[in-house]
Amino acid sequence: MASTPSLNVDVAIETWPLASPFVISRGAKTQAHVVVVTTTDANGLAGRGECVPYARYGETPEGVARAIANWQPSHNRETLLTALPAGAARNAVDCALWDLAAKRSGKSVADHLNLSPVANAVTALTVSLDTPDAMATAAKEARAHRVLKLKLGGNTDDDIKRMQAVRAARADARLLGDANEGWGVKDLSLLLQTAADLGFETIEQPLPANHDAPLADCARPIAVCADESHHTAGDLESLVGKYDAVNIKLDKAGGLTAAHHALQEARMRGFEIMIGSMVATSLAVAPAYLLACHARWLDLDGPLLMAEDRANGFLFDNGKMHAPEHGLWGTP
Repeated sequence: MASTPSLNVDVAIETWPLASPFVISRGAKTQAHVVVVTTTDANGLAGRGECVPYARYGETPEGVARAIANWQPSHNRETLLTALPAGAARNAVDCALWDLAAKRSGKSVADHLNLSPVANAVTALTVSLDTPDAMATAAKEARAHRVLKLKLGGNTDDDIKRMQAVRAARADARLLGDANEGWGVKDLSLLLQTAADLGFETIEQPLPANHDAPLADCARPIAVCADESHHTAGDLESLVGKYDAVNIKLDKAGGLTAAHHALQEARMRGFEIMIGSMVATSLAVAPAYLLACHARWLDLDGPLLMAEDRANGFLFDNGKMHAPEHGLWGTP
């Protein structure tokens, strides 16, 4: 625990079982490992924030917890932007400070940022990477969800079959695809055209983040969305001409403060917006949900993937998200 006379910061590593394995091109997981920060002031008011350390970026729960414990507490969220690098640790602290600010001021975080909460926003439901038949079955079983996000990234023939099978199973659904850096340049045009022909709305991160230059010279019949290639507002200049949209995640941006800035910059540059999150509980999703008013797509189904969520979490009804009014995050 790090502390000052006016602010205490507690850090806890938690493990949350998933309802079923979550599979992408880089591997599978059956549990969500999260780090929770609680900031408490001298009057006993407390704010919480949750982050998900991501191995793709060299993060571990233990490393993130150490970074937070070594941080010198400050009430100024702007100085936090330089005190900790973009990533999971800064996200948890930033969100905890926002939550604390709401408790202190009697004013919601949405009001602080002049954001209009969206009622009954619709999130995509993730269909994990599997065989075409298994993914089609999963899509059928998710009949209540009108937006599905398919995890792709196998070989070309199998990915084409996956997209075809899910579309055949769910002619009514809005479909998004996410290759998680798993496609290659050779078949990129074929895969993007297939997705477009099947009525997909976007494909996320088809090429590895450090090898995505060919996107600038490739016909894009479908919106291509940057995920691993986009972390903060500083990345946006390099994405112009290669991507049509960006996925903004607080764990990559390093908190709600930085994510809100990235959102504003992305909109100014003409990018379409997806708001996403890692596999996490409602406590991590709540800050990201505030940005829904400016997004074309939401990928905030983390709580749905859990075997059990936090108390006072989001409620889901036929794919619609109902944000809790009090008791979770961001309200007085």
